[in-house]
Amino acid sequence: MSHARPIPDARSVDAVMDRTATDRAAMDRLIRERLRSDVALVNQVAEYIIGAGGKRLRPLVHLLAARACGHDQDRHIQLAAVIEFIHTATLLHDDVVDESDRRRGQKAAHTVWGNAASVLVGDYLYSRSFQLMVELESPRVMSILADTTNTIAAGEVLQLMQLGDAELDESGYMRVIGDKTACLFAAAARLGAVISGSDEAIEESLAQYGFALGQAFQITDDWLDYSGQDGSLGKNLGDDLAEGKVTLPLILALRAADADDRAFLTSVIQSGGTEDLERVREILRRTGALDESIARAQAFSDQAVEAVETLPPSAERDALAILARFAVDRSL
Repeated sequence: MSHARPIPDARSVDAVMDRTATDRAAMDRLIRERLRSDVALVNQVAEYIIGAGGKRLRPLVHLLAARACGHDQDRHIQLAAVIEFIHTATLLHDDVVDESDRRRGQKAAHTVWGNAASVLVGDYLYSRSFQLMVELESPRVMSILADTTNTIAAGEVLQLMQLGDAELDESGYMRVIGDKTACLFAAAARLGAVISGSDEAIEESLAQYGFALGQAFQITDDWLDYSGQDGSLGKNLGDDLAEGKVTLPLILALRAADADDRAFLTSVIQSGGTEDLERVREILRRTGALDESIARAQAFSDQAVEAVETLPPSAERDALAILARFAVDRSL
């Protein structure tokens, strides 16, 4: 009796993971090798969050972009590790700021080791990423990643300032998700072209791809926070509401709601908590805010697919398009 693994659909994320298995295994080895510290707590916390896995979409985008541009060395492996370290550092810091108790389906690190350890290990990961990028001896790579890391930090501060702000408009929201989420996707994709020596047009196309993918991914996450099942994001349903984050579904609902519903939503946003989550979800459905939010995410996904189609045909280009669709359709 055969126990061979079924061949995944060529349009699925499983197919993408199969195609990148060798590069991802090399990246994972490098991540664990360079995580090691003679300070035991650093190893424990870093391994806890890195070991939680996930699809590691940001480094995956970089690995695919580099191969799609014809890169045939292994510098992209080290850059993928840099990108994952930066992202993981932001997660450690985010969860402390947001007081989130779950991350990737397990307890958030700060609930296990405390806030101080999480922040300091996040700093360790940032500094480790800088060491790795310096080893590549590319001023352009360092410039892009330094700018990106600074933008992410500024986005975090901006989001903190916006907590509980029922007056937040769509442009303010889009700026935050551009700074916090989309810019790292854009850098990951752009750097694939940079280390491959691709021309400026390809580099810009990949950056546009990454930015649009990041926007699609974040809007979908924000939509799932109200429309998904509890735990579907590896966190609690309604976490954004509990933290006072005003995301696109709420912004669209406030715009479309009648006076009573608008007053209710404003009160919930300002007070935080999830006691009224079901009524909030009902308003979001009734006003069409959930449908409009996922339509916006789909539009950004379509933009990402269009941007990557300017690359020469390859299996890696097709894989990038699949990831753009997965950003919205997590069942792929």
